[in-house]
Order: sequence, then C-alpha cells, then structure tokens
Amino acid sequence: MNFTALAERLMVDSFRRAPTGLYSAVVGACARTPLPRVLRAPIYGAFARAVDARPEEAAEPLSAYPSFGEFFARRLREGVRPLGDAPVIAPCDGVVAAAGPIVDGLLLQAKGKTYSLAELVTVPSLAAALAGGAFATVYLSPRDYHRVHTPVDGTLVGYHYVPGARWPVSGRFMRNVDRLLAINERVVIELETAWGPAAVVMVAASGVGNMWLTDLGNDTRVWHDSGEPRHVSRPPVELAAGDELGSFLLGSTVVMLLPGGAPPLRALADGDVVRVGEAWARGGRA
Repeated sequence: MNFTALAERLMVDSFRRAPTGLYSAVVGACARTPLPRVLRAPIYGAFARAVDARPEEAAEPLSAYPSFGEFFARRLREGVRPLGDAPVIAPCDGVVAAAGPIVDGLLLQAKGKTYSLAELVTVPSLAAALAGGAFATVYLSPRDYHRVHTPVDGTLVGYHYVPGARWPVSGRFMRNVDRLLAINERVVIELETAWGPAAVVMVAASGVGNMWLTDLGNDTRVWHDSGEPRHVSRPPVELAAGDELGSFLLGSTVVMLLPGGAPPLRALADGDVVRVGEAWARGGRA
C-alpha cells in the first residue's frame, strides 16, 4: 500500500469513529440560520471565490438569500443552462464519478468497487426493469449549482426515501468504503419513460442531510429524522427533460438510471465536468 492509499485509509477509519450525525445536524442548523441582509453578499461572495462558484449565474442578487442553505439551493438566471436537443440530458452540474452499463445488476462505484442496483433503489420491480440499462454518477461539490432536474421526458410516479449513513462522497471515500452509495441516505425518484422505468437517485452525504423535492407540490421536503423508509405514490405528473426535481444543501451525488431500451449515452469519462442540460445521447427529443 503506497503512502496516499494509507493516508486515505486512515482518514476513512477516523471518520468511521466520528459523530457524523451530530456534525450533519450542526451543519444543517448553521445552513438554515438567517444572516443579516448587510452581511449576505460579502459572505456569500467570499465563499464563492474560495470554492470557485459562479454567483453571477444566480436568478437573484446575493442579498436576496436569507441563509446559506437558500444560497446553495439558488435558481439560475433564465438561459444560463440551455437544454440540449437530445433524448437524454445531464440532470445536474458536477463531475462524473462513474458511468457505463449496468452489468449483472451491478454499478461501478470506483475502480475495483461495485455496488448492487437492487440495494440502491430498494424496489425489486424497479431494479429488474433497469437491469441491462445504463447509469451515470455525478458528484456535486460546493461550487456547483445544487438543483437536480429530470434527464428525460417522462412521468413522475413517486419516490422512495431510504434512511442511511452519511459518508462523504468524495473520491477518497468512494475508493475506500464498500457500497457507499447504496448505504448512504437517499431519495429514489421514479419516472416512467417511453423506454420503460427510469430513476434519478439523490444521495445524501456528510453535512448534506437536507434534500427536498420540488415537483411533488409546494417544495415537499424529505426529512431524514424520522428514521423510517417511506414510499410515496402520487397521481402521475408529466415532465419534460430539464424540469426541476429537487435540491441539495451543500454538495452530494446524483445517480441517473436508464432502462435498456433508452438511447445509448455518449462517452462519459471519470472526472468530466458536466452542466445540467448538456446533451448526453445522440438524436433530437421526440
């Protein structure tokens, strides 16, 4: 084991013993705390410069966001992310962590590590429908736009809330924690498309326990503190690619899952920087 790998393993072992629930609770409370209007622009601006975010893309002036949480969940100005004319588009901003076919019910987490599709989505019928399909995993860092959108035209049929751990989702943890994306807290948003069932999975992380869904009516918030899994069916809602699904507080991960009949994805390499709305498949939208 080289020095870098050893350092990563020591970091993971230290985190395993840390009070991560308390840390996430403190981060969440701080993110929801209102800031005086006069301090908002200087504080958010300094943060944006530190992480290389783009506050000029925001729909509102920085002083309009009462808290860090609302600053992270900011909407973009009209036209900042034009939608590609493609049957599949990127669901979020971020960096590609892994992408490819779903083989034998497994998805790639990091080099040499896989995890189970069935364990990720928790619904056997959905996992069976997605077997033989394709996936793309995108990591959102604090610099990124934090809203998540549907990558395809389809019908929203419900969601599955799965309580779980709060491991960080950066590369060093992906490489060292088995099945990380299938054991972290998450919301599986289920869609019906022209090719069959698809899903967008929003995965929580350390300090990122707040996720909410914006296409389920009145910013329906998905809380983690009940500790109980939940399945919510709803009257079908027709969505067009690019329609908003939800948002994160701070950074986390999105896993897009498509059925076998969907158009093939373009080549997505680990480390590719992507922006919501980019064309991810050949051909125009129907």
